[in-house]
Amino acid sequence: MDPLKTQSYDYTLPQELIATQPVSPRDSCKLLVYNRQDQSITHTVFSKINNYLPKDCAILCNDTKVIKARLFGKKPTGGKVELLINKPLDATYVSCLIRGKVHEGIQLSFDNNLTATVKSLNEDGSRTVFFEHKQKVLIFEELILVLDKIGHIPLPPYFNRDDEKSDETQYQTVFSANAGAVAAPTASLHFTPELFEEIKNKHQTEFLTLHVGAGTFKPVEADIITQHPMHSEYYHIPPSALELINSDKKLLAIGTTVTRTVEFYARTQQNEGEANLFLHPNNRPQRINHLLTNFHFPKSTLLMLVASFIGLENSKKVYAEAIKEKYRFFSYGDAMLIL
Repeated sequence: MDPLKTQSYDYTLPQELIATQPVSPRDSCKLLVYNRQDQSITHTVFSKINNYLPKDCAILCNDTKVIKARLFGKKPTGGKVELLINKPLDATYVSCLIRGKVHEGIQLSFDNNLTATVKSLNEDGSRTVFFEHKQKVLIFEELILVLDKIGHIPLPPYFNRDDEKSDETQYQTVFSANAGAVAAPTASLHFTPELFEEIKNKHQTEFLTLHVGAGTFKPVEADIITQHPMHSEYYHIPPSALELINSDKKLLAIGTTVTRTVEFYARTQQNEGEANLFLHPNNRPQRINHLLTNFHFPKSTLLMLVASFIGLENSKKVYAEAIKEKYRFFSYGDAMLIL
């Protein structure tokens, strides 16, 4: 198996192991613990994670908040249109994905007197738009307030279902604070308030922000993984988290988003900006010691990130074991702790 070939990251997943609803309570999901020192696998439940965390490790979490980024509206002709906000480009221009044919200059209409005008069609398939509410151009912070009233939680496409009221809380972490993500940092979804407090009492815990974009679901289509155009996402590391990252403490990243943020900082020394780091077996972590994550799509950059920690062959073994033990996969699925 060549770790640079996309095909090496393929695997067959039974349809029934794709989780489309969360478990309740959140921390009752399964947890697979993989120890790199002896390559052992332990099966447990997430509520017992404290029993497995190294005593000396500090923890970094992503406090991004998922916005109601999906909108359903109409074209001037009356035809239906679906728009998914990806991320702000500046104060007023927003990168979006639009289902349905649109052209530059077209104005799309949504509920509550919200309109979106397409400024440009971009080579990557995204569209640059600006939004107006009652004919006033909105800055992104104002747009979020309108989305709260008329938008929909942007569930992953493989859920194959409409969003439900319960998703507004279930697809949000218990420590979400900074609005701007269009997908949840899913490793964090397993924490209940009680379990998170328990962990904070035993481990130094800090927060950073990375607003997860729609690019997180973009499959790797190039034959060689290094030819994949990695998406970028806005991040910010506040002083308390920065101090921890710059210390010599062992770090546990809660999720791939935290990992990419910290590793991007480790390479650039920039505490804010656009992170586009692609971690894989030939570009391994330099600062993060341990990782909590979910089980990811075949041939995805997220699976390649897991392989950057434990190698391609071990990743295949762990995933085969998870499938054998009927772990639930993807955003609402079970968790994996890499030590």
